[in-house]
Amino acid sequence: MKLPRRKFLHLAAGAAALPAVSRMAWAQAYPARPVRIVVGLVPGSGPDIVGRLLGQWLSDRLGRPFVIENRPGAGTNIATEAVVRSPADGYTLLFVTGSNAINATLYDKLNFNFISDITPVASISRETFALEVNPSFPAKTVPEFIAHAKANPGKLSMASPGSGTGPHLAGELFKMMAGIDLVHVPYRGSAPALTDLIGGQVQVTFGPLSSSIQYVRGGRLRALAVSSASRSDALPDIPALADFLPGYEATGWFGIGVPRGTPAEIVDKLNREINAFIADAAIRARLAEFGGLPMPMTSAEFGKFIVEETGKWAKVVKFSGARPD
Repeated sequence: MKLPRRKFLHLAAGAAALPAVSRMAWAQAYPARPVRIVVGLVPGSGPDIVGRLLGQWLSDRLGRPFVIENRPGAGTNIATEAVVRSPADGYTLLFVTGSNAINATLYDKLNFNFISDITPVASISRETFALEVNPSFPAKTVPEFIAHAKANPGKLSMASPGSGTGPHLAGELFKMMAGIDLVHVPYRGSAPALTDLIGGQVQVTFGPLSSSIQYVRGGRLRALAVSSASRSDALPDIPALADFLPGYEATGWFGIGVPRGTPAEIVDKLNREINAFIADAAIRARLAEFGGLPMPMTSAEFGKFIVEETGKWAKVVKFSGARPD
């Protein structure tokens, strides 16, 4: 039996529209079961704290549990690879950090390409570092520190939470732009690095405010400058390094990504919810407590930002000769 041409075209158009309609319905129903947020660092770390805040928010807003799964190791690469290999259905999210941009150059061989294998969903916030010294250190300003370092090349030790971490490369960028020689001393985490700085075993670190601000406020460390492009509301009396080294900026940052191929409707839905999260006054206040600055973006803007950060830190990794621990 032959169908009239008009009826055939009508049915064909309806059939073509079915996938789009089903995708929209799927996105509207999402999530229908618990969602994992995979964090590549240990519980209690800055990303873990922010991830848990976000998970609770999304659970309350969307009516299904958003559960944090900590997969530490290899500078967040274990977590990233686990998400890359997960189904692209919106039920496995990656808590993205600045380490993902750094690792593209830091590691010679990865089993994934972060930029092409992970779809950016939304940025969350920036995390500020601070150039910190022991209160007994002779320099009280950034120019004094640079002068002291130039007068004592290779004699000052710079602690970091590990080779290739954000604080380490913030220090390497400082060395590169200031023309000074500091000896890098990697630790396994921020806590032991800060302990030795307080004890005088090392002379300087770029401490994440999330873990070091309590020591600055308590007088056990002296912050000479913050690493953000301008002053931090968390330490309003401390200048930015950019005031002395124009163009300097080094911040950690957080966001959410999903496996490549995740439906755009789900990505858009999550982007809207995450931007609502960082627009909430109580969340903004909580982030500000440890130097976090909300960073709202579209998915496309976040993708562009990741590409730019990957290029920026590639230059610093090559300058420093940094290798994974």
